[in-house]
Amino acid sequence: MEYTPISPFMRPISHAHLRVIERPDASVPGKPVNKWQLLRELSKAQAAFAVSERDLTVLQGLISFFPDDALGGNTEMVVFPSNKAICERLNGMPCSTMRRHLARLVEAGLLVRRDSPNGKRYVRKRGEDRVAFGFDLSPLYCRAEEIARAAEAVREAEDRVRRLREVVSLMRRDLAALAEFGEEIQPGLGLWDQLRDRAALTARALRRKLSLEDLSAYSTELVSLLDQARNVIDGPETEEMVTNDARYERHHHNSNKDSIDFEPALEQGRTVAGAPEPDMAEADLEDIDTRGIPKIPLHLVIAGCPSLKTFYQGDVRHWHHLFDAACHVRPAMGISASAWEEAQRFMGPEQASIVIVAMLERFADIRSPGGYLRALTSKAAAGEFSCGPMVMALIGRRSAA
Repeated sequence: MEYTPISPFMRPISHAHLRVIERPDASVPGKPVNKWQLLRELSKAQAAFAVSERDLTVLQGLISFFPDDALGGNTEMVVFPSNKAICERLNGMPCSTMRRHLARLVEAGLLVRRDSPNGKRYVRKRGEDRVAFGFDLSPLYCRAEEIARAAEAVREAEDRVRRLREVVSLMRRDLAALAEFGEEIQPGLGLWDQLRDRAALTARALRRKLSLEDLSAYSTELVSLLDQARNVIDGPETEEMVTNDARYERHHHNSNKDSIDFEPALEQGRTVAGAPEPDMAEADLEDIDTRGIPKIPLHLVIAGCPSLKTFYQGDVRHWHHLFDAACHVRPAMGISASAWEEAQRFMGPEQASIVIVAMLERFADIRSPGGYLRALTSKAAAGEFSCGPMVMALIGRRSAA
């Protein structure tokens, strides 16, 4: 056949009919494409081509009349089923509905009508020549690469939304936990009610399908609130204990520097590794364990445990950073998860983190890190443990070296 018709039978022509298959060779995939895989890709990228699920259902029925699984090659890609056959293939879809969806597929540039002079769909063979009138699937084949790129872009967008949704959900959980923790440390502060309200509103919003922009807005707000909560929780405790440095320095001079069991425990107002000097009241020792966050400045912990920087590259500016660092180095030290969880339960996350990094500093002297941690946990469970003298002993060792 030397002429390719572009106008439909007894219907007005449109811009869609003018998009005949006269594409540059570069836009043609050049190799066969599995028609079902192509349909799945188009289903993923349907919004980019302005087609609906029902449109794709009709397209699926239509390409099922193509005998091969692969589009392309030298095979002519014209199918010529009757309207009745198409409707039967679509489980009895009304003919008027089917024609409406076919028109949308043509308008989207995924199909081209090749109507015969009388509007019938058929194929005629004369020797080597073959003439077919019906629906040409060549546009679908020629746009295979475009469809694949659009589908990949949709998957990447969905993955970004999924990851950001997970992050927002985790930040919401942390916000609620910080509100409860902050209420215990500084009760009556209005900030905690604000955090709880925001956590509840975020949880309610996450029940819906949120866009990337909505999730980004929630993420920005939650990051600001989390930083505010951490500053309130971490800041005052660190500043409060700066004035106690001298008291801990006096205590460290009486520590037993040569003992492997270098962690003092409070037993009847005395420490195991070394007794405090007379001018240090027993009430001061007992006060060390009365708060959730250790009454020792964080910068002293970092100064006494410089080995942490070798094994943990992140910044440690707040107690939650120290906790992250302890979680990072704990498996490498051979300490089991159960021992770590038990230490957190009886010592609190902050004191347990201090113990981990302090053990890391003297790791070569400890034969069984897991057993040693459990022994300290037992002392903490009995109310006979403080991490302050432990850190000051490490600082004293560094000063004496």
